Amino acid sequence: MIQQNEIVMLFLGVGVWVFTVRNRAGLSRLPASMIILAAFYVLLGSCVVTVLEGFFWNTFFNLLEHAGLAMSSVFTAIWCWKVFLVSKEPR
Repeated sequence: MIQQNEIVMLFLGVGVWVFTVRNRAGLSRLPASMIILAAFYVLLGSCVVTVLEGFFWNTFFNLLEHAGLAMSSVFTAIWCWKVFLVSKEPR
């Protein structure tokens, strides 16, 4: 069964995805931009499989959803570590 908040999250995620595609040059100026974008894309994929789990293969897609959430969190933690800790070391 699909919940309304899952559909809303998917639409919001697709909207942000369109923004990231259209503003790729500006986003590339962020420090370690590829890592934070990867975290977002994995999170967006997790939203997609959340909706798909309501239609079929619910156990498989539920596993993919939670693996994607965990992987997105790891990417975000790596990005924070690189931006806030590694960049402040003296050279």
